[in-house]
Amino acid sequence: MANDCDVLVVGGGPAGLRAAEVASRAGAKVILCDAQPSVGRKFLVAGRGGLNLTHGEPVENFPQRYGTEQERWRDLLRGFGPDALRAWAEELAVETYVGTSGRVFPRGQKAAVLLRAWVSRVRASGVQIQTGARLAAVEKESGGWRAEFITDDGALPLRSTAVVLALGGASWPDTGSDGGWPAMLQRYGVEVTPWAPANCGWNVAWPADLLGRAEGLPLKNLSVCVAGECVSGELLITRYGLEGGAIYRFGRKLREMAEPQIELDLKPQLTADALKQRLVNSGGVAGWERTLKLSPAATALLETLFPADCSDPERLVARVKSLPIPLRDPRPIAEAISSAGGIVWAELDESLMLRKLPGLFAAGEMIDWEAPTGGYLLQGCFATGTRAGTAAAEWGTRDAATL
Repeated sequence: MANDCDVLVVGGGPAGLRAAEVASRAGAKVILCDAQPSVGRKFLVAGRGGLNLTHGEPVENFPQRYGTEQERWRDLLRGFGPDALRAWAEELAVETYVGTSGRVFPRGQKAAVLLRAWVSRVRASGVQIQTGARLAAVEKESGGWRAEFITDDGALPLRSTAVVLALGGASWPDTGSDGGWPAMLQRYGVEVTPWAPANCGWNVAWPADLLGRAEGLPLKNLSVCVAGECVSGELLITRYGLEGGAIYRFGRKLREMAEPQIELDLKPQLTADALKQRLVNSGGVAGWERTLKLSPAATALLETLFPADCSDPERLVARVKSLPIPLRDPRPIAEAISSAGGIVWAELDESLMLRKLPGLFAAGEMIDWEAPTGGYLLQGCFATGTRAGTAAAEWGTRDAATL
């Protein structure tokens, strides 16, 4: 029986859409299936606060943002890096710019505009998009793969020479990436790292009087340190703990600590000696929060967590420069911006094909990687989608005699 397509892409997020796009451009007959009523739902979620397509820092710095497998990322980014991603958006008539934070945005910051143009181009290239089709099984058979989907109309079997799986991680399950696919591959002996929340808030055992004063207030212009590494940024005090990019950056480190803790420098712009001199010039610790120009949230932290230190200039300054906050555990994965875990890199060759399952490729957050917010997540999805889609097209369009 003839295959329905050369390349079957499962998952209509950014990695899957990109894989379908490049596979079709390479001459493959492509079908893309997604369980949701429409594609790109997580792409739209990513754009709610302004779509970070990629980052404007030098591409040489990107691999370290992904933590592990830096040589892999260096190679993937050579295939489709930040400049290529910006050029891709320009091809869709969407201008991009670098914001003050270094993040790259589409002009107007409207994810929906970019997605509509992208999906239109993907369809125009010949990709057949089937929504409302949830993958139930994928089986190896002679000449390729057979995938079984469940639709409102019943079972939908599809045969393909190559398959790209882009089923996502476990964060934002309402968008379709519910993290329920690992057993499908583990039955073939594929090693999958358990899911963990990444780019997420952390629970803190706040005293009630602190929440009464500071819940919902921001901590701005501070430095957050974990095990000697520090980043500048902002945090938000919530009823359950802390949120914000400055703590998201340390997700992996904090998860690996037996007793996770962060240290805040509430005035990183000034040395301890400069802060002490301010107190001396003002006549002592009376009115110290005004003298040191601390925010209401920072003041509340000092007065509720370390009240005894606020009456001694030396100890007060020491706390301003190094305020420890023990953490309990990360927020639930469903709340996380992204997830860690997935197919371990050793299971994939350079083309992102599963070594144990020739002709089956993986892309996006299915793979065990994580990155900070700021454009690195989408860049990773586009880079892996490009590599998997290109390789799947080559595999799927080979002469039948070579199969």
